[in-house]
Amino acid sequence: MPPCGRERSIAELLRGTPRRGRCREPDPASGLGSPRCSLTEPGPGHSHWSYEDREHWGVGYPDCAGTMQSPINIDTAKTIFSPQLRPIQLSGYSLPASEKLKLRNNGHTVLLELPETLAITGGYAQQYRAVQLHLHWGSPSGPGSEHTVNGHRFAAEIHVVHYNTKYDSVTEAMVYPDGLAVLGAFLEVGPRENPYYQEILQHLHKIQTEGKEVLVPGFNIAGLLPANMKFYFHYNGSLTTPPCYQTVKWTVFNQTMQLSHSQMSTLVMNLRNDDGKPLQNNYRLVQDLHRRQVLASFQTTLLSPKQTPSGSDASEAAEGHSGSSFHAGDVLAVLFGVLFAVTALAFLLYIYKHRSQNTRMDSPTKSKVIYTAASTENTA
Repeated sequence: MPPCGRERSIAELLRGTPRRGRCREPDPASGLGSPRCSLTEPGPGHSHWSYEDREHWGVGYPDCAGTMQSPINIDTAKTIFSPQLRPIQLSGYSLPASEKLKLRNNGHTVLLELPETLAITGGYAQQYRAVQLHLHWGSPSGPGSEHTVNGHRFAAEIHVVHYNTKYDSVTEAMVYPDGLAVLGAFLEVGPRENPYYQEILQHLHKIQTEGKEVLVPGFNIAGLLPANMKFYFHYNGSLTTPPCYQTVKWTVFNQTMQLSHSQMSTLVMNLRNDDGKPLQNNYRLVQDLHRRQVLASFQTTLLSPKQTPSGSDASEAAEGHSGSSFHAGDVLAVLFGVLFAVTALAFLLYIYKHRSQNTRMDSPTKSKVIYTAASTENTA
């Protein structure tokens, strides 16, 4: 039986001891087969949730009022660099077109069911199998990502949900502290059409109303996520929809994905919710951190030794991208380089003036090679 009811303490979460209670049948709208649980049966109106009532989710789903909730605002100045966070590695994400995937409108989002052959095989201490992916977005008048970075909300956000392979199913796994892992990435409007997202967006007109579903050909699911999986933020949080179980190890990538303006409009304008209204602004507002640490796989600021995570904290998170700020040593290196260049130039000019005018070049002049340093990642 899954734990139900009141919020579990941190000690209970670490022990992985489930709290027993009465559970109802899985809620199909969640997309996870998640049980709706409470110490007492929820009354009328609590078995169904909406984004318009998101401030009151905790009444019918007690975990939604917990202290380890998601999404959060990622303050890059307060993140902790953890060199133990290794690049995320995926397996089985490229699917043949012959494999059909179920795409549906569940009244809250567009959800694509994924076969369990897809897995996270690196970057976490455990292996996690994929279950589904879904999107969160805003409206024509505003963005709709769930997580924010330094207070900035992006146009949309994708979540790919996985469960720990040590458990038999996602329903069992989702109630344990190490049960779920979600990969998140921000979506922005760019100049070109994204061919991977088009594999989903081109079918939205077929599932405009709640409950509609369609089979779509398999494609490379990894194309929906950033190609560079080295740079990301990591923290312990929750599902962002009821039942809000606080059992998610979050990975939010630093690199954003781009969709064309037309594609973003398709996402925002095509679907309707279970009340027949336009399905828009399907995001939860950011939640308090409550002293949780947000780790980064790269240095976002100049860190002092005190900001380096302890071995236990880092190993739990692991379960480098260089910063954009200049160190004092960097400044000295630049000054030394400039001084050396000036000296070398003066020496060359001296040699040139004293060379014989009849000296001939034995080889043609080489063309200049301009070295361009790799651009640093934009964390905002």
